[in-house]
Amino acid sequence: MNHLPQAWGRPRDEVYGAYDHSHLQTSGPTQHTQQPIVTGTSVIAAKFKDGVVIAADNLASYGSLARFTDVKRLRKFNSEVVVGFGGDVSDMQYLDRLLNSLDIQENYSSSEDSLNAKNLHTYLAKVMYKRRSEFNPLWNHLLIAGLDADAKPFLASADLLGTTFSAPTLATGFGSALAQPILRRTLPDEEAVAGVDKEAAVKLIKECMKVLFYRDARSLDKYSIAIITKDGVELKENEKLENQSWAFAETIRGYGTQVN
Repeated sequence: MNHLPQAWGRPRDEVYGAYDHSHLQTSGPTQHTQQPIVTGTSVIAAKFKDGVVIAADNLASYGSLARFTDVKRLRKFNSEVVVGFGGDVSDMQYLDRLLNSLDIQENYSSSEDSLNAKNLHTYLAKVMYKRRSEFNPLWNHLLIAGLDADAKPFLASADLLGTTFSAPTLATGFGSALAQPILRRTLPDEEAVAGVDKEAAVKLIKECMKVLFYRDARSLDKYSIAIITKDGVELKENEKLENQSWAFAETIRGYGTQVN
């Protein structure tokens, strides 16, 4: 009897012949992900005079099925950066492991200067572009929020093509159509950032989250929100929309069996 571990669970070669591995061989091409499967919807963010507010709901949808309702899509990196993930959840988990590895390297580094939001955005943009150049993209749209080297608010995005963009307000997914018009009413340009305080920015983001819950079928009323200032990152991962209700639907006229 063969007691070697590699033989456990296999027929004995001297009785049945050598194990045939031919069925494991394939002549097909190497395949990459063709489309995202389990996805998260919008991430929204806005600058204010002392920092940045960023939020994302906790839903991960399997196609049109609201399958996972406790998926946190905001990732804190050191004490002054938060990354928001839209798109494929498995690619998000890969990027999260990448950021964990980078964070460990930073903690053991002898350098006194830690990575700021601008540095991390450059790094992630290069990662996304590299994967796109290999025709194996990471199906995500990232928002990087935090402070730059001068402790000023920083907000920028990187998508699956490695395209980068920076603005006072940013949103991914349906948020780019539904939330951005609301955000831009208050923050149309960089000059307007100085006139918005923390409370106003948080209220604005929460209002956008409510609009997204009502209008985006792939969203949830439970969300994560982070506020980044020079004092650090304040991250809350199980917030609920206040006073949200579908009672207003009872007052809508003109559809169904209603006659007056």
